[in-house]
Amino acid sequence: MLTGVGHCAGLLVAAASLLTPPVMAATSAERAGQGGASVMLEELTSTELRSRIEHGATTILVPIGGVEQSGPYIALGKHNVRAGIIAAMIAQKLGNTMVAPVVSYVPEGAVTPPAGHMRFSGTISIPPAAFEAVLEGAAASFRQHGFRDIIFIGDHGGYQQNEVSVAQKLNRAWGKSDPARAHALLDYYDVTQNGFIDDLKKQGYSSAEIGLHAGLGDASLMLATAPSMVRVEAMSRGPKPGVADGVRGDATRASAELGRLGVQRQVEASVSAIKTILQERHH
Repeated sequence: MLTGVGHCAGLLVAAASLLTPPVMAATSAERAGQGGASVMLEELTSTELRSRIEHGATTILVPIGGVEQSGPYIALGKHNVRAGIIAAMIAQKLGNTMVAPVVSYVPEGAVTPPAGHMRFSGTISIPPAAFEAVLEGAAASFRQHGFRDIIFIGDHGGYQQNEVSVAQKLNRAWGKSDPARAHALLDYYDVTQNGFIDDLKKQGYSSAEIGLHAGLGDASLMLATAPSMVRVEAMSRGPKPGVADGVRGDATRASAELGRLGVQRQVEASVSAIKTILQERHH
């Protein structure tokens, strides 16, 4: 239930465009030729990864996305792409941190009869128990290979408490003396619901425009991370969608510039929270 390798290079290239050079100046392929220096686990050989862990890369981020409708102007895979790109940025800033494949199959509500996002074509939903089992299995795998801090970062609000439940369950099972710990990094998502919203309001955008789903805030984050996933021309010229179309907000005035405010907040909040976790754990 984890996504494949094909999109990783694209994630790193996109992340590079959001960071100040020369932090991520080299492309994924170039880094591969420099001893497998990528932060993406999928891009390393097993031998390269073992060496990285032995030399201190014992933290791994598990980005969690999802496939859900976001109205007529934002592609279905927004959470997957956004989670992978921002996770790579966080890992680069932290150092000694790897990024796992994006978990893309998540709970999105009842399938039969369809509820919530499942009422719209393309949304994929799995039972919460199956989702939690995937996280548990992935974390156990990373622990087995020598990772000591396994951090879930979820791009969608619906499963934040599932992350917490899994982390608590794993830590109880592993015991206090075990060197590995699982963590649910709620700061990553929470900052998009408060700090980023505050930034947008200070610039004169209303709560109704910013929206709760597929509105100005959501579309701006996508324009800052993966603009090809936003149908900009149609969004500016087409009809304004509403709740019946799966949209809560108005993305007409969305921009990459606004989105970068949110991305910066997500990266900074996540890096700060993870550093605190690691300091408390290892000092």
